[in-house]
Amino acid sequence: MIKVNNISKAYDKTQALKNISFDVKKGELFGLIGPDGAGKTTLMRILMTLLIQDEGEAAMSGLDVIRDYRKIRQLVGYMPGRFSLYQDLTVEENLEFFATVFGTSIAENYELIKDIYVQIEPFKTRRAGKLSGGMKQKLALSCALIHKPEILVLDEPTTGVDAVSRKEFWDMLKKLQQQGITILVSTPYMDEAALCDRVALMQKGKILSIDSPTRIVENHTRTLLAARSDNMYRLISDLRAWEKVETAYAFGQFVHVTPVDDDLEAVELEHYLMHKKHEKLQVLETNPGIEDVFMDLMSRKL
Repeated sequence: MIKVNNISKAYDKTQALKNISFDVKKGELFGLIGPDGAGKTTLMRILMTLLIQDEGEAAMSGLDVIRDYRKIRQLVGYMPGRFSLYQDLTVEENLEFFATVFGTSIAENYELIKDIYVQIEPFKTRRAGKLSGGMKQKLALSCALIHKPEILVLDEPTTGVDAVSRKEFWDMLKKLQQQGITILVSTPYMDEAALCDRVALMQKGKILSIDSPTRIVENHTRTLLAARSDNMYRLISDLRAWEKVETAYAFGQFVHVTPVDDDLEAVELEHYLMHKKHEKLQVLETNPGIEDVFMDLMSRKL
């Protein structure tokens, strides 16, 4: 449904995308995962026919993003990162407007948006600009779906939204996927990567890895240690200063440590930290998550 082949894009001296390639299958929920500045939004705008790439080719449902841009805009639903609906129109007026633009009506495709729209229907006479973040998100998704698109493209839809609304939103995406809609979603949140069928980990316009979240973690075979003490700030400084440590990053209550050599054991790391006078010390070997894999790939490949 989505094909990207060696796409590159630059702004002045900034290389936003460099030789990006991937495919998204019909009915798949595919995630672009990476921090701000990774190139996710630029890539989505190219796929949505809003930008023209410098090099490479891209197609949506077999249609070229440059030659067939008019047809693509009819079959794709788009939810940009910034709330872009008409804030002075009510919830119902926004939905009716977008339905009219695509030559349909709310009644015709109501079953598709029903589960989402019923949550904001009690506020249908409220202006969109007066909605909460979670309600704006649901309205924007309803407007993107009102013409029954084949492909749904969502640019960081859960940024700035509370944890409960984030979970509700992903539950909605799973239900939409079950109806056969192909979904491409970008997010800076690594925990959301596990909710996708496959992900592309992106940083500085490059793809670091593409696979299912489970296989990305399983293929990471490097030793990972976790440490904590009574002075976490000094702990990180001491770890990064040791020649046997490659990276040390704070993860919740612990600091996750990737050693230079995989044969470094927790006992040796603990002895080093005891020598540095750390108290209430705890060091153990731990299993990596997708965020650990991303940090490791980023430090080694870039």
